[in-house]
Amino acid sequence: MPAKRKKISYQEFLHREYGFFRAPLAPEMDFYDTIRSGNLRKVRTLLSEPFDAKKGFGVLSDNPLQNLKYHMTITTAILARYCISGGLSQAEAYSLSDYYIRLADEASTPSEISEIHNEMCLHYARLMSSLHQSAISSKAVSTAINYIYEHLHTRITLEGLASVTNLSAPYFSRLFKKETGYSVSGYIMNKKLETAKSMLASSDYSIAEISASLAFPSQSYFTNVLKKDCGLTPKEYRVRNRSVDFYLHENPYR
Repeated sequence: MPAKRKKISYQEFLHREYGFFRAPLAPEMDFYDTIRSGNLRKVRTLLSEPFDAKKGFGVLSDNPLQNLKYHMTITTAILARYCISGGLSQAEAYSLSDYYIRLADEASTPSEISEIHNEMCLHYARLMSSLHQSAISSKAVSTAINYIYEHLHTRITLEGLASVTNLSAPYFSRLFKKETGYSVSGYIMNKKLETAKSMLASSDYSIAEISASLAFPSQSYFTNVLKKDCGLTPKEYRVRNRSVDFYLHENPYR
């Protein structure tokens, strides 16, 4: 009988994605989500290793420089899409995408492409940071959101978040809704589902493991809320999205 795999957490999933261990990241789940969150400190940490030194790139060209350019193009295109989903205007996101793809195309060395890659990632991250800061003005809501990101593996309650922010639960609930447009429970569920979708598409963890790692009450509950969200069961979502996202997972930093 095969050995039973130990229970996972979404932090362990993040660690595996990048191939090294560090403090738990906010569960945007991957490099693109980290940039979309506008967290410049974490983006800089993830950029500490040069783009041209990353392992696991697929072979898209026999020419090493051209191969790196192709992966830079993939990274840029996907990053633009992620930032659009985070609220950046299509015009601005695609304009930047075109600009950095052209720069990479003109590059003559791998190190030059790495510099362009880092500049691009920080450029998008700064834009997203400004976007989030303008949307979320209060320290209390910002603190609560950071707490949610770091504790998706637990059951998070309104009362618990109110305690973290030193506000009464009714007042915090109204403030959170006013500044984010979401109820507290709706925001938490949205983040759990975002994380679950990423894990389904880019890992081989079972549906039961993913459900447990994100503190859903049961696998059937997870299945029901995901189907209500996107019309697909976890298995259906994995099959439909795995062809692209799992390839990207097998090629770190895309």
